[in-house]
Amino acid sequence: MNLYKLIILLIFLLAPNFKGFSQIEVPAVYSNIFADENGKVYHKHMEKKFYAKEFNSFLTLENMQGKPTGTKKGISFNFGNKDFEGELYYGLIDYTDSKHPTPVWFRKTEPIKNGLAEINIKDNLSGTYDMSGWESAGFGTLGYRITNKKGKLLYDGIVSFNYSNVEFVVAPTITEGPFINILASEGATISFKTNQKIKANITINGKVFSDKEKCKYHEIIISGLKPATLYKYKVEYGKMSQEYFFKTAHNKGDRKPFIFAYASDSRAGQGGGEHDLFGVNFYVMRKISALAKYKDVAFMQFTGDMVNGYSHDKRDINLQYSNWKRAIEPYAHYFPFVAAIGNHEVTGKLFVDESNNWKGFVDGFPFETESSSAVFAENFVNPNNGPKSEDGAYYDPNPKKTDFPPYDETVFYYIYDNVAVVVLNSNYFYSPSVSRNHTTSGNLHAYIMDVQLEWLDKTIKMLEKDKDIDHIFVTQHTPVFPNGGHVNDDMWYGGDNSYRPYVAGEPVKKGIIERRDEYLNILINKSTKVVAVLTGDEHNYNNVKITPDVNIYPENYKFEKLKRNRTIWQINNGAAGAPYYAQDKSTPWTNAVSGFTTQQALVLFYVEGKKVIVKVMNPDTLELIDEFILRD
Repeated sequence: MNLYKLIILLIFLLAPNFKGFSQIEVPAVYSNIFADENGKVYHKHMEKKFYAKEFNSFLTLENMQGKPTGTKKGISFNFGNKDFEGELYYGLIDYTDSKHPTPVWFRKTEPIKNGLAEINIKDNLSGTYDMSGWESAGFGTLGYRITNKKGKLLYDGIVSFNYSNVEFVVAPTITEGPFINILASEGATISFKTNQKIKANITINGKVFSDKEKCKYHEIIISGLKPATLYKYKVEYGKMSQEYFFKTAHNKGDRKPFIFAYASDSRAGQGGGEHDLFGVNFYVMRKISALAKYKDVAFMQFTGDMVNGYSHDKRDINLQYSNWKRAIEPYAHYFPFVAAIGNHEVTGKLFVDESNNWKGFVDGFPFETESSSAVFAENFVNPNNGPKSEDGAYYDPNPKKTDFPPYDETVFYYIYDNVAVVVLNSNYFYSPSVSRNHTTSGNLHAYIMDVQLEWLDKTIKMLEKDKDIDHIFVTQHTPVFPNGGHVNDDMWYGGDNSYRPYVAGEPVKKGIIERRDEYLNILINKSTKVVAVLTGDEHNYNNVKITPDVNIYPENYKFEKLKRNRTIWQINNGAAGAPYYAQDKSTPWTNAVSGFTTQQALVLFYVEGKKVIVKVMNPDTLELIDEFILRD
């Protein structure tokens, strides 16, 4: 060993608090979680060490995209695992033939053997089968789907190609999008992903908007447009382009009629095929998207449990998110789908024993890149006008340091005409196991923590003062008043107020029902404009009309009860494809529940000035499920 290497080694060994070369810092908000000398994270409980489960699956977005490469005949794919076998479905996409372009699947499939497959474009998709004109244009786009050997769908992908009479070359491809985001009266943000770093252009109203530099993830802000106006836009990338249109938002306070839609819980369901496209009920979600477009909604709010999730690595959930975005994509070219986080969007550290049994599950860290909220924000485009984190609350273990996950793009509000929608994260810093084992610390399912509650209070006060706002809708994934499937948790926990979060080993001061009442006090007693809470989590549709007289407490409740001065509605629609829950009639507010159904559902809000009408439809059968006046 030379002198230089010896000096470096001594520096490491003698450094204070040295814990090994693979050192990882465990956030101070956790308890009984450590990193060993090799950087592996474990939970210590009852004098035993339970290590975080390591991700060892090849089912990642990068692998399922197949690393496509051009050949003399077409495109070859490598799915990253020599033992992988399955089928590859494929078909051309014609972006000029439909407003909602999707692949027209070819009559044959290609086998995936030893993790490899090839699509013969030249022989199979030419002549009679060249419905997109790639032979004359010299370029085209393929859609493709991957299944395993049992036929389970894993990924729905897109790849574009150029052809020069010699060989096929993979071209710049929009692999996700384009999506309309953050709709405003003067423009919008248009986002999309490409397989290569490029500078893309969007032409609209005679003006070109471009990326500032070459990139794979594109968020292009469109501005300078007129309100309530329909605009065509053209996205140009390499030799290819796509054309769609969107309508700018009404001016704030115009009080012109419009419709918006609401749903949640589209994670994989039963029934086979597209009901489970690796974590997503692709079939129902696409039906819902089509119905929303057919009804010409201004926007759609979708609040949580989009995917199966409960991932212990973001490479897993990124693949699921991509499949969800593909389901909505043909319609999200035209209007915003505003996504919010649920409990199934959790990405974290899963601690297991030798038999792979759960011993703890906490939010992923480092929080800046691995937390559920950070990973969610990487995948979706939302306003960034919410709180930063729970840092600064009385339970913050180190006020001079960032100790909590970010709230970025998971807590926010937006305005359309005379409606404001306030989006909350009721699964922030979420530990799925903390209700049973609080020794790790972490937040409880459905608990709104202090800083977020303070932000909600300030935001509602601001919107109350805004003369252009008539209706406020608050949305969070978890019901305030559960009725089927989650009566033993959500904001009720069977009427047991002892449930609460733990931070750095200590319980917070307020229990779940106390916190629910503080939350309701803001929405009911401090507001005249909050008309309804939009929730999910329970896989059914129902509405609950909570008048001041409806009992919302368990028997022998020992804490102060909230006196309510007006009526508020809860509209639950967790019926976007996840496995159903039947009604539980054990709650004090059961008699206030109406319209309960396990049919798949889309809720449509018809806003006509001061009046709001609700219509609920089954997106598969187009049956009208429910209809009522929410505000007259």
